[in-house]
Amino acid sequence: FLYFPETHGITFRIQITVKELLDTDVLLKLLFHLPVNYPSTLPDISVNSDQLTRAQCKDVKDKLLEQAKKHLSEPMVHDLILWIQQHLKYVIKQPATVCNEKTTLSKGTSTEDGIWMLLLHLDHMRAKAKYVKTVEKWASDLRLTGRLMFLGKIILILLQGDRSSIKEYLILQKTSKVDVDSSGKKCREKMISVLCETKVQSQCKRFQMFEVKEYSTLDELQKEFDAAGLATLFSEFVPPLLK
Repeated sequence: FLYFPETHGITFRIQITVKELLDTDVLLKLLFHLPVNYPSTLPDISVNSDQLTRAQCKDVKDKLLEQAKKHLSEPMVHDLILWIQQHLKYVIKQPATVCNEKTTLSKGTSTEDGIWMLLLHLDHMRAKAKYVKTVEKWASDLRLTGRLMFLGKIILILLQGDRSSIKEYLILQKTSKVDVDSSGKKCREKMISVLCETKVQSQCKRFQMFEVKEYSTLDELQKEFDAAGLATLFSEFVPPLLK
């Protein structure tokens, strides 16, 4: 990093490589200028990349500043770097892959069209009651349908809705203080896996509402997926969680 006199604060220059959905490495050159009264004041952020257009770099900068506002009064540079590594593919609107399949949507086709589906795996919920209410509220606010599913220690969130709402949910899930740590202090969700994010196929049935359900056996959980026309999704992602 570069150090400037106290009246100017500190400037960090950081380069990170992000692996994109189409197997293209994107090198981001980020510059954070931290004013003297940081973190009570937002940092100035500059974004450059040889792989992105000027407009895309501006989009990345704007989204980083949006996230920075959520962390005001607390150290944020590390969190912002982690956030953009996880969300760059949404910010620059690259064509998306369909689960593990190698086929991609045509560049001429808008990834925003149609209904999308997201399958998430959570490692745990310490403050379960509060966590569940928060997920229910987000799903309601974003008009998402689906299931929050519990099977023993396995916790899955299956969502269907507009692409933009799915993206907004992911941002909320990863950046909000939704749970508590081992000492009971509020914390963000750090143990989450995106198992699948894809456009809903014609053979899949739409969920009419969002429900929280608990299952006593794997067979019961499988039947939930089967009834929704998601047998392949289940066999691909759920059994490995039991190992």
